[in-house]
Formats: sequence, structure tokens, C-alpha cells
Amino acid sequence: MPVFDFTKTSTEKISAVCTYETFESRCCEPSAASPIMVIDSRMGCLSHHTNGVFTDPAIRTSFETDNGDGTESFDIIRIDSRFVNLLKWLGEHKIKVRLSGKEYEGEYRVYRIREQAFGQGTKLSAEDGFLQFMIERLLASDPPVLSDDEDEKEETGDEMKLTSIQSISDFITCAGNTLPDNIRLWARRNMAVARSHEVSAEERRHAQRALSIMLNIHWKSNFFESIDPVKAGKILDEELFGLESVKQRILETIIQINRTHTLPAYGLLLAGPAGVGKSQIAYAVARILKLPWTTLDMSSINDPEQLTGSSRVYANAKPGIIMEAFSASGESNLVFIINELDKATASKGSANPADVLLTLLDNLGFTDNYMECMIPTVGVYPIATANDKDKISAPLLSRFAVIDIPDYNEEEKAKIFTDFVLPKILKKMSLKSNECLVTNDGVKAVVELYKGTTGIRALEQAAEHIAAHALYKIEVENAVEVCYDKEDIIRLLS
Repeated sequence: MPVFDFTKTSTEKISAVCTYETFESRCCEPSAASPIMVIDSRMGCLSHHTNGVFTDPAIRTSFETDNGDGTESFDIIRIDSRFVNLLKWLGEHKIKVRLSGKEYEGEYRVYRIREQAFGQGTKLSAEDGFLQFMIERLLASDPPVLSDDEDEKEETGDEMKLTSIQSISDFITCAGNTLPDNIRLWARRNMAVARSHEVSAEERRHAQRALSIMLNIHWKSNFFESIDPVKAGKILDEELFGLESVKQRILETIIQINRTHTLPAYGLLLAGPAGVGKSQIAYAVARILKLPWTTLDMSSINDPEQLTGSSRVYANAKPGIIMEAFSASGESNLVFIINELDKATASKGSANPADVLLTLLDNLGFTDNYMECMIPTVGVYPIATANDKDKISAPLLSRFAVIDIPDYNEEEKAKIFTDFVLPKILKKMSLKSNECLVTNDGVKAVVELYKGTTGIRALEQAAEHIAAHALYKIEVENAVEVCYDKEDIIRLLS
């Protein structure tokens, strides 16, 4: 029989007839061994799928179901502390639900809660998928994998968005204690503004929009799982040929997470000529950390307000790019890839927008003028790219572990073209390796033609041209295979 592993147990005292204790859990995939709640079934029998309603907690903390001969009531004896407010909300509004669980010696262990039917009591936000959205947010998990058993299949709430005042209010009620303290207090203040008749319609609209943006982001803890150095090395090998010292330096920086379970104090600054794969390395690091990523292109930003947002006093006010990046990713733990940090420039009379990044890089929190709130940034890992690190200010440079990425020599470029670039392009065009061949002297000709360029971007464009020419020969002229030697390459690419 599965055994519970409760990290901590405390008695919840919300009324004189409270029947349950709470326990703390980090489980993100409920099961009979790690349930959402436990119901006392010694006085009756609950089936695998059971329909009913939770009673109003002010009356009694129990679950009521109709067995055909009348209503049976079962006390709740233990509940995951993350779900206490949701339980109260379900009971107060009499939302009819379907529980899935298993019996173990007088205990019915609930691992799934679904809304059963509409038209029962006050639905509020439940009709819009709010319940599934809430459960997934509270568990901090991806939508569950569907079972082959049709009874186990369920709707998910991943498409649910908090937009209406009612759904936002219900979310604050059910999940308020899972939010960072400052965001919880901020949400209550903005909810008061959004509902107030003493402010203008414009102020109410801004408050509701800010609430929707903020609460649709999953604000996670700053605990990070260890990374596998072997897998991390393989991921870097896929994106970076050779340059072993560079890959080792990257791993040395991020491997700290295995001991501290927090992100490294310094982000990465990848400095080197154009085309050497700096952005691809940044994406690889995001994969290693298992975090979503977003990009900031500093070459297109010339005003700090683009990053910090505009004040709500303006009718067309909106959040800044950084806040929008949080919103787009849907969570607070992510990799910020700051492209071309050395290209950041200031418009006339404005400060350099790159300087705005200092608070983000220090993980002290970031203030967006539109949101009017300190945004937690402890889960943000910055990776910047630059062609010329000498153009970056000293304060910014000091926030990064700087890794110089040199250009490849001609021998390395030939190897990369043969083993990585051309096979990747052929696969993209659905060409077999024997349908498009380039001889050794042909490869040397490609490298020679582009010896004045840095990186491998020009080699990728050459491979695209060669593969497209081969495909034309095969499809139009009925060639079986096309082979390119030095003369062919010079004639085709010159």
C-alpha cells in the first residue's frame, strides 16, 4: 500500500467543526500515493469516480454525494495546504464536482477533481475552465498525459486565461497564498481600483489589464533542479563544434546549480564575431536549465521606457518589453537572452536603455511603470551576446561571466561544413546524403570563397544554395545524384 510522505503537518482551525489537517507537498502529479486530499470513508463506500459537492466550510468540512437512497456525507481528514482556499471556494459556491480516487483501509485518496455539470448553484468562473486552470496552477504542472481509458480523459485548463474581474477575483481567493507577498498585496489593491466607482473608467481598465497580465504569470519558487553534466555536454556539442575550453567554461558557470539549487550569481556574456553561434549557445543553455527563454534585441531599443513601460496616466499606456516577456512565457523562471548588448544606444536626451537592465541582472527585482509593482527576478537567468564587449559599460560588464568565443579557422570551417552544416540543410530539404555530394576540394573551395567572413553563417547560406541546386537537378532534370567538385562550386557560388 502506498505510504504518505508528509513534509509537515499542521492542524487547520477555520471553524469549530473543521475535520481536516493540512500537509505541505511539492507534488506536481497527484496520485493515490500523493493525493490532493484524503476523505474518511469508514462509514460508507466511495467509488473510483464519485460525484458530489463540498459543503460550505462554515458548516462542515465534508464531501456530500447522492447514493440513490439519499445523501451521504464524508469528512475530509487531510488536504494539501495549497488547495485549502480552493476547497473553501468550491464549498461556498456549491460547485458540483467529480472526484477520482482510490480506497485504502477506510481512506478515499483523491488525486483528481473535475467539474461535473453546470447549472448547480453559483458557477462564477467555473464555466470557463477556471477549476482545471486553478488545479494546474496550484500543482505547478503541465497538463496531464491522457490515459487510454476514456473515463480517465479530461479537459485541461491550459487555455484558460484570467481576463474577467470575476475570474481574477476567484483566482485571488483560491490561490492568493501561493503568490509572492508583494504581488498578493498589489493584486488586492488593484482589484479594489478595478471595482471602484470612484475612479475613472480608464483607471479601472488599466487596473484590470494589469491584474490579468500579472496573475496569468506563474510565479514560481527559486528552487532549481540539478543538471546532468553529461547531457549538458551533449547539448552544447550539438550547437558548438570544437572550442572545448568555451564549453567547459559555460558548464563551470552553470554547474553551481547542482549544489545551491539556485541560479548562478552571474549571467553569461558570450562575446565574439558575428556568425559563430552565440545565440545558438544561449538557446542550448536554456535547454540545459530546462527553462523557457525570451529574447531582447537591444539594437532596436533606444529608449528606456521601451523596457520599463509607461505610466497609467496615459490612455495608451502599456507594460514594457521585459514585463511582456514574462507574460508571453507564462512563468517567472526563464532565460533572458539579451542580443547585441553592445548595440544599445540612447536616443536624444534619454539614458542608455542598457542601464535599465542593472536591476534585472542583480536579481533584486524589476519595477515596471505600468504594473506599478516590484517584479521578482530571482528566477531570471540572463545570457547576453555581443560582438564587441569593449562597448559595454563597466557596471553592466561586471554583472556577467564573460566568455570569449573565437572565430573558427579554415580547417574547422571545412569540418563543420561537411559534418554539420550540409547534413542539416539536406535533412531540411528532405534530400538523402547520396543525392547531394561535395568533394573534399569542393568543400575547400566553399571555405576559400567565404574566407573573408566570420562564423559559419555564410557557410550555411552556401549549403542552402548547393542543396537547392541539387534538388532542382533531381526534380526537373531527373538526375539521380549530384556531385560538386571545386570547379562546380566556384561556378555555382561565384
